[in-house]
Amino acid sequence: MSVTGTQPMAAAFDTEEMPTRHVRALRLWLSFVALLIVAMILVGGATRLTDSGLSITEWQPIVGAIPPLSDTDWQEAFDAYKQIPEYSQVNQGMDLQGFKAIYWWEWAHRFLGRFIGLVFFVPFVAFWLAGYIPRPLLPRLLGLFVLGGLQGALGWYMVKSGLVDRIDVSQYRLAAHFGVAVLIFGYTLWLILGLGRTERRGAVARTPAIVAGLILLLVFLQLLAGALVAGIDGGMGFNTWPLMNGAVIPAGLGAAEPWYLNLFENPLTVQFDHRVLGYAVVLAAVLQALWLARKPDAAGLRASAAALALLSLLQVALGIWTLLSFVPIELGLAHQAGAIAVFAAALYHFWRCVAGEAPARRQTAASA
Repeated sequence: MSVTGTQPMAAAFDTEEMPTRHVRALRLWLSFVALLIVAMILVGGATRLTDSGLSITEWQPIVGAIPPLSDTDWQEAFDAYKQIPEYSQVNQGMDLQGFKAIYWWEWAHRFLGRFIGLVFFVPFVAFWLAGYIPRPLLPRLLGLFVLGGLQGALGWYMVKSGLVDRIDVSQYRLAAHFGVAVLIFGYTLWLILGLGRTERRGAVARTPAIVAGLILLLVFLQLLAGALVAGIDGGMGFNTWPLMNGAVIPAGLGAAEPWYLNLFENPLTVQFDHRVLGYAVVLAAVLQALWLARKPDAAGLRASAAALALLSLLQVALGIWTLLSFVPIELGLAHQAGAIAVFAAALYHFWRCVAGEAPARRQTAASA
């Protein structure tokens, strides 16, 4: 007998059943880590919106956790900042109090990174020694820890781009740093969702999983586009909607040479792409929800698809409000938080598809 269908992806840990108390403890721990990652992303957004990211000109992973404690320490940090182009070309004349205001944002962002590492590593060792971590989960958790360390190095690589020849960090490195943060958050959620579940072996419909995966990829691309907008301050211009520069398709989209630089360095084109991708996410999410609502065997996927569609609509509305308001920090951070929520909803819906929540395809018997 043969079965027509596809096996679900490894959305759970194929191991012996975990005790309930182990599952709860690991979920609580990883959920706290995920919340801290979101907090760090938002503090990073505030650091960008306040132009604070270059206020600390050294990378000291251990001793850098201690902020300046004396007037002499503060003056030394301020003198180091005065040596970079951002001070001489943008903040010339800034006093020490002004420097402290931007310094604390960057310090908080870096401190959160160190704190997340501590919150992850200490309980990880404790859970491992206590036998709470099943063997298949161990390398995945170690991989998550390594990703966190690499993200710290990538953050410094980003900062370095603004210390010599630029007055800001590279938008390419900013987008990479943000994108990796989102991936780490997503991977943490994936681990949480898989805890305590045994892998389903039945055949699963392929189409809902493919559609959900493509929408998840589209959402991720939209987040990267938003990071590029932030990286070149693209949201500070063209603050009208629905028209942009007085047109649906504004003139000047291809003004930069060579043409591909428009996608990354032309503020008009970068913001236009971000808008179009936002519309595409909403359209795809709404169409998916309507399609699954009409599918008689997709009851288990309708709620997550509808939630994704609703969050996408709210996020677009919030983005328009933020744009028309010239990106105040409160709305800018709310828009970033909304983007993370949409990504989480898209990931959860995709997980439900590949974890065996999608409608099973018809099984057909074939005689030998």
